[in-house]
Amino acid sequence: MRFEFATAARIVFGAGAVREVVTAAAGMGRRALLVTGASPGRVAPLVAGFDTVPFAVAGEPTLELIHLGTEFAQQESCDLVIAIGGGSAIDAGKALAAMLTNPGGPLQYLEVIGRGQPLVNAPAPFIAVPTTAGTGSEVTRNAVLGSPEDRVKASLRSASMLPRLAVVDPELTVGLPRTVTASTGLDALTQLIEPYVSVRANPMTGLFCVEGIRSAATALPRAWEDGSDLEARTAMSWAALLGGLALANAGLGAVHGFAAPIGGMFPAPHGAVCAAVLPHAMAVNVRALRARAPEGQALRRYEEIGRLLTGRPQATADDGVQWVADLCRKLEIPPLRTYGVREEHIPDLVEKSVRTSSMKGNPISLSAEELREIAARAI
Repeated sequence: MRFEFATAARIVFGAGAVREVVTAAAGMGRRALLVTGASPGRVAPLVAGFDTVPFAVAGEPTLELIHLGTEFAQQESCDLVIAIGGGSAIDAGKALAAMLTNPGGPLQYLEVIGRGQPLVNAPAPFIAVPTTAGTGSEVTRNAVLGSPEDRVKASLRSASMLPRLAVVDPELTVGLPRTVTASTGLDALTQLIEPYVSVRANPMTGLFCVEGIRSAATALPRAWEDGSDLEARTAMSWAALLGGLALANAGLGAVHGFAAPIGGMFPAPHGAVCAAVLPHAMAVNVRALRARAPEGQALRRYEEIGRLLTGRPQATADDGVQWVADLCRKLEIPPLRTYGVREEHIPDLVEKSVRTSSMKGNPISLSAEELREIAARAI
């Protein structure tokens, strides 16, 4: 048994933890590019007392946004990046920290559509503070960037891109709208289920996934019902953090394999795409494993997922699939057709999905027909 595990240099978790950001930043640099969501005014008080220059990220980051942000940060003499927001803001901050110190643009280092070269220099110091419980980007080594021209999303990836500090303060997620709670929460659940059954799963990531799935199963419905439930919000922040730790070291699967091209081709939020695809990818994976790898670890883990989600010792993998499908209906997850995905797009989506790094982690190699079935059911 041999495996590798890497994560942020330091993680601080708990209510009120955001108050530690300013002190930590002072030990890393003199002036920070403050990467936020669309409303930087909400975030500024969290870093009062430190010299920051705001940079708002209105949507999911693109190559053009990173070009503009890098030039802006250099003009403003920023030597540190702090990202406070959802996964989009944190991914943007992660990429900007890397581009601040490395020559050329992101295409030089980007997977799939870029040259995929390794970073030359260590990124600028980076602090990540999530305000949603979803992507776990605060402890992952990649930044997902969109290329509208290519109609795809791809990752800028390096172990050196792991944040210097990740601050997870559940209080920052209190009061999130139901739609955001649902999509980010199901993204977090996806990022616990996929690493658990991944071909790259290891004993350490397995521990995180079991704990995270158990936490999310009870906390997500509660957080959706009552956005002010701090206990539920804390459990979801914990689950999202565990999912980030797991996926960064064990990879993902078919759900994220589809999420990359769908997010690149259509105006669909990442979490909402994952939520729409998750129960169907689980169902097809379970059926394929029973047919072609019935004695393997992945099928046993799907059985365990059924027990963790339902809380029933006798639950099966099918029960787990049904539980996820029922939760998606309860949380009012829209199908992919809501974002313009149609049957005629399926061949292109399948072709692009098989080239993603996420698909390589799927517990079994799915046929083109099986992949088409997942996409069709999610529409």
